[in-house]
Amino acid sequence: MTEREIPEQYLDGYTQILAEVSATGRRLTREELASRRNLGELAADAGYGLRALVSAHLAAARAAWPTAPGSADSALAAVHQVVDAFSEGYERAQRNAVRQEEAARREFIDDLLYGRSDLGRLAERAERFGLRLSHAHAVAVAEGPTAYEDGDKVPQQVERALIARFGDRSVLLTTKDGRLLCIAPGHQEEVLAHFAKQAHAATEGGRVAVGRAQPGPGGVVHSYEEALNALELAERLELEDPVLYAADLLVYPVLTRDRQAMADLVRNSLGPLTTARGGAEPLLKTLAAYFDAGCVAAEAARRLSLSVRALTYRLERIHKLTGADPADPAHRYMLQTAVIGARLLDWPAQDL
Repeated sequence: MTEREIPEQYLDGYTQILAEVSATGRRLTREELASRRNLGELAADAGYGLRALVSAHLAAARAAWPTAPGSADSALAAVHQVVDAFSEGYERAQRNAVRQEEAARREFIDDLLYGRSDLGRLAERAERFGLRLSHAHAVAVAEGPTAYEDGDKVPQQVERALIARFGDRSVLLTTKDGRLLCIAPGHQEEVLAHFAKQAHAATEGGRVAVGRAQPGPGGVVHSYEEALNALELAERLELEDPVLYAADLLVYPVLTRDRQAMADLVRNSLGPLTTARGGAEPLLKTLAAYFDAGCVAAEAARRLSLSVRALTYRLERIHKLTGADPADPAHRYMLQTAVIGARLLDWPAQDL
């Protein structure tokens, strides 16, 4: 926008103030400063750029200078005060606009994820944020050591990285319950992969979960819930992967769909471990490490900081107590499934 395009209304009273202040050497009054701030707010709300507005003020001062009485120092001081007050009002309007935008985005996210708006109205609001809810979308959720809000350093850093890489690709980045959320079109897997990489780095080792692409407004909610469930599973199962994909974890919801059956399996298969000295927990961790290591005793011993002999003794103790041999393929699947179930049901900390 050029200087000529700035309406005179945003310079209203400016040359009169310059003339009086330069002639008398006084400072601007409180009312004059307030009027400049108000004009700055109005100009910001109208969408004019601050650079063009400041340029218009300088051009007006230059045009009035030959006829303005008083010293040049007083005139420059007046210009300084006017531009400073005008810029303050402009920046205040910008901050208010940002806060309103953030509030609108938070309200939209809440309505989208909790279904507090009719689908037609929700779809209209979604287009404002670059989403077309008739298409499939996937949601990635990142959590770190602290809670994050819109405007914090970490979300801004991740957002800059996404924009620098992909520009405007109908991607919505926001925060929810202290976590980072990225909603992207379902066919753009590279966007969520880059978000996961950037969020993991920005949160200093935080974990990211990616839900599956799902169609429609309800699909966003479904994908979001899948990502949250993946984060919860990762914590319960003590998974070390920094990035989790819900599609890779579908076996776990299947295993826990019949909770009573899983509880019976854990109780019947692993219940005898509670009679061991020190309780079931050390032997349960031994089984988990053994299965995670691909049933390689040396690797499992290394992970547990044990000697191979000590690990072998524990496995023999498990065999004696449960009647199932972890090294026997015929028993292995039952024991491994029971160990997964124990993790998911938080046994033995929780009674079954």
